[in-house]
Amino acid sequence: MTRKNSVTLSIISILTSMLWVSGCNSNDNNTSVATELNKSVSAQVGPRPLFLVGQMQDSELKDQLAQCASNSFYRTDFSIGHRGASMQFPEHTKEAYQAAIDSGAGIVECDVTFTADKALVCRHSQCDLATTTNILSIPALANKCSVPFLPADAVNGVSATATCCTSDISLAEFNTLKGKMDGFNPNATTVEEFIDGTPNWRTDLYAGNGTLMTHAESIALFKAAGVKMTPELKSASVSMPYDGFTQQDYAQKMLDEYAAAGVDASQVFPQSFNLDDVKYWIANAPEFADQAVYLDGRDEQAGFDSQNSATWSPSMDTLAADGVKIIAPPLWMLVTLDNNKAIVPSEYAKAANAAGLKIIAWSLERSGPLSQGGGGWYYQSIADVVDNEGDTFELLDVLAKDVGVIGVFSDWPATVTYYANCMDM
Repeated sequence: MTRKNSVTLSIISILTSMLWVSGCNSNDNNTSVATELNKSVSAQVGPRPLFLVGQMQDSELKDQLAQCASNSFYRTDFSIGHRGASMQFPEHTKEAYQAAIDSGAGIVECDVTFTADKALVCRHSQCDLATTTNILSIPALANKCSVPFLPADAVNGVSATATCCTSDISLAEFNTLKGKMDGFNPNATTVEEFIDGTPNWRTDLYAGNGTLMTHAESIALFKAAGVKMTPELKSASVSMPYDGFTQQDYAQKMLDEYAAAGVDASQVFPQSFNLDDVKYWIANAPEFADQAVYLDGRDEQAGFDSQNSATWSPSMDTLAADGVKIIAPPLWMLVTLDNNKAIVPSEYAKAANAAGLKIIAWSLERSGPLSQGGGGWYYQSIADVVDNEGDTFELLDVLAKDVGVIGVFSDWPATVTYYANCMDM
């Protein structure tokens, strides 16, 4: 991938920005997995990308990004909407999805779980309704929660809790809920205080009336907008099989809803942290096999070290031999610092590329202010050099040019859209 400056987008670069993400890097292991889009679609990137550029330390990269300020911007599959545009809009709502689409995300995510009557809906977790919706403010539904609201007990050091699951309610009941920004107040003594827990670096400006969506409704929205789709099959919080509904039934039903909507498999990138789900799709839905994504959560294994392949199980070569084509780890697993404190690809990234695995990274713009605490969990492998908001672009540049990722999830997709367009990707 070139590093040439670009002030305006030529016709050629506009078309190039519409190429599928695997055509956007120079890694020979990452060959094209989809066809070129047939037209360019304008994107609205807003003020945040330039704010981030302004925060960067002086560098060639900063100059290059700054020169794109007056460019026109276009949708790119390199930009993936993580739960929509969840930095400012309630996640997995129609409003968050539309904001991601408008800001140039070529792929948008619906995390898929199910209700008591086995309807598939978009929620990050089967049991996150207490922190992402208004369910606790509706007594008839709050009473159905697996763990009803329990106030904080400061004297005994007990935090406020509530656990409300999609499987606690029917689809009809789910459809009465409204989405809110994810968060809760652990010191709450009332439901109202518990709900009022949005992190101070996000906003409630757009959170008053979030429209929840079923999986099928998300498909219809994405299809109408002409964006690709990446549904994640979430781990069930209830025991499986659930009322005769097996894990395989669950994995198949998610794909069946795309077929029912007339969506070609080339437009869908099914994901799961459960490797058995990915293997099921490889074996039983070959049309989705090349685009099935293994979300890598192996860092939760005892002793995992992204710099030591002996700690990874299964190995990258084993994953490739089993038919896995795309792997998606968190940002920090893909990078490390060299002896000069420069951000460079990790041994994990090198091994994935060597095994021929395509790589997607998650999730940019989810850490809050980078100037506070070195970026937190998502930046832990490079925390020593993270001290300003512009480091968002520093990391993104390494991921794109040196690691060779084919796409990046972001809570604010406009940032990735800006970068991809500016770099003629």
